[in-house]
Amino acid sequence: MQRQGQDPDGESAPKRTSAPPRRAPKREPFRVGQFLREVRSELRQVAWPNRSEVINYTTVTLVTLLSLMVLIFILNYAFAKGVLWLFKT
Repeated sequence: MQRQGQDPDGESAPKRTSAPPRRAPKREPFRVGQFLREVRSELRQVAWPNRSEVINYTTVTLVTLLSLMVLIFILNYAFAKGVLWLFKT
């Protein structure tokens, strides 16, 4: 096994010197017009869904939401009845 600070041959590895702290690069001033142009450019690259895809995704989302609501309602009702039966109030 090799010790920490040694190379595979067992000799001491050269000491590493820490680099001087770097300065943060200068930030350009915020320009609203340039920002809006870049946003518009990025939005052009987005692959927007067509109408049928939006309808399908919305339908799947609403059906999933409704199913989870029913499941949570049933579990909540069952646990509430179970706790009341357990403590006989």
